Amino acid sequence: FVHYRNKNEHPKMPPHGTEQTALIDKSSSNGNSNDGDSSVALTARLAYESSDAQASRQYHDSRLAGKQHVTGEDEDWHQSEGGLLKPVIFGGLDGILTSFAIVAGAAGGGLSPSVVLVLGFSNIFADALSMGVGEFLSSKANNEWILSEKKREEWELENYRDGEIQEMIDIYVSKGMSLEDAKLVIETMAKYDEFFVDVMMQQELELQVPEENHVQESMKEGAVMFCSFAFFGAMPLLGYVVIPISFPDLDTNFLFKAACVVTGLVLFFLGSIKSNFSRSNWFYSGLETLLLGGACATVAFTIGHYVNVLVGDDDAEAIP
Repeated sequence: FVHYRNKNEHPKMPPHGTEQTALIDKSSSNGNSNDGDSSVALTARLAYESSDAQASRQYHDSRLAGKQHVTGEDEDWHQSEGGLLKPVIFGGLDGILTSFAIVAGAAGGGLSPSVVLVLGFSNIFADALSMGVGEFLSSKANNEWILSEKKREEWELENYRDGEIQEMIDIYVSKGMSLEDAKLVIETMAKYDEFFVDVMMQQELELQVPEENHVQESMKEGAVMFCSFAFFGAMPLLGYVVIPISFPDLDTNFLFKAACVVTGLVLFFLGSIKSNFSRSNWFYSGLETLLLGGACATVAFTIGHYVNVLVGDDDAEAIP
């Protein structure tokens, strides 16, 4: 029942090129460069990706210098927009595969380009609206359910504090902590009710409490889902509009081939984007998405072809 719907439920994964930079002094390879130490702009993310523990240590030390406390807001090389990766990728893939399935099925069934455009655009924007609204409602409902569970935990802590504390001690012991340390940690955290309830939600129920503006975040996710679905879903259909206008003498069979090329490129592009939020290779990530999307399109084309054979060419050509 619990899905990664709100931005807090996603791992915080920063995109390349947007994190705040800091200067980390790194000495030259021989340690005695004539120009002195070279100063290179690195970040904690880049240090992690290059497995450079020393650079990571220097970066954190530079941030801690002169500070008594470092809060979550100070971790500004982490970003929360990774939560929008899901609706962007999911909406884009769903949109382009839905659109190309219509194109492939129509091509396999021998339908005219005008029929492809009518079916394609009407279906894409109707589905995009449906997906956007569905994303908003499901995300909002999930957040409201989590908040209702938080209220229950708050009530239980207020009415049976010792029992809730003991439950948390048992959980920490089950994770490998000694009983003494678990008691010390839990009893210390239990002094701060609001903080302790959030810990209970994470450790006991495995739920991440949404932020106060979770409704706005749900609306944002729904809007992103709609835009991504409509934008990428329109890609395979653009050739059916642009090519006949630019090259009216081309055979209509070329339109489907152009749609195949465009769809393949976009699928590879979407797959490559995913690699920016993980350590996977961009080429293999793009190739994986391309192959899976191609398999879906092949099924649609094959079904359209055999349905056309079953109903007869004459019937297919009679469709206005």
